Amino acid sequence: MRSGHGNSLSLMPALFIAPALLFFVVYVILPIFQSFYISFHEWDGLGEMEWVGFGHYAYLLDDDRFYTSLKNNLLWLVLYMLAVPAGLFIALYLNQTVRGIRLYKSMFFFPFVISQIVVGLIFSWFYNPSFGVVGHVFEFFGAAPPSILGDERYVTYGIIFAGLWPQIAYCMILYLTGLNNVAPEQIEAGRLDGARGWRLLWHVVLPQLWPATFLAIVVTVIGALRSFDMIAIMTQGGPYGSSNVLSYYMFETALSEYGFEMGYGSAIAVVLFLIMLCFIVAFLWKMYQDEKDWR
Repeated sequence: MRSGHGNSLSLMPALFIAPALLFFVVYVILPIFQSFYISFHEWDGLGEMEWVGFGHYAYLLDDDRFYTSLKNNLLWLVLYMLAVPAGLFIALYLNQTVRGIRLYKSMFFFPFVISQIVVGLIFSWFYNPSFGVVGHVFEFFGAAPPSILGDERYVTYGIIFAGLWPQIAYCMILYLTGLNNVAPEQIEAGRLDGARGWRLLWHVVLPQLWPATFLAIVVTVIGALRSFDMIAIMTQGGPYGSSNVLSYYMFETALSEYGFEMGYGSAIAVVLFLIMLCFIVAFLWKMYQDEKDWR
């Protein structure tokens, strides 16, 4: 009886995790392989599939809109990283006991709890040259207000700036959590050794915040690569496709009114997946190395 009871207990973890694994396989793993399969075919989503081999990938090499989307994704990746140091410095400021600090924390928490769609709408109004804040500022100084979302030179930077607002708040929350776990005795020891200001931050505080920093970088990279909703609500990839990223270009190709080119859209999805896979492997390898060094 005891042996049977022990075996049933040993199966409990597997039974609890089985539904999650099933959903993961059905809704993540299988669609990945399905995207690879569809990318080798010409398909409109309804009729018969026609094998084209690597034809879609060959067409990608000559597609200017694909290169524009890829360039914008790289720009998102680089500029979105500003959220990590910005979130750190705001967290350091908020991690103090000063008058009104709860009000300040609420103001900085606000972008984190609202939808990306709402953020996109707010900044669309903010950038509007007719009635937006940016237009009024330029008019105050006697200059013509720019159409940020209507200018190919500025539109991507404008959307990235809008996306940074909630992303900084997210990184700030991660760092505030990490600062609660900083060992005060190590800070006191650093001060006794003469460390002050930047030296104390660099040599004592930041090493203890590495787990929060690592997580902040991971979520920021993921946020930069899945920058779909901000573009969909603010520009729909315009003007003239200049603000497209791979995720929106994939949707535009496969599911929008421009046509149902499922094969070509799947090829774009595969490229985006491979880019994300490179970062995922790098992060997992770093986690493995850190765990190995800790042991």
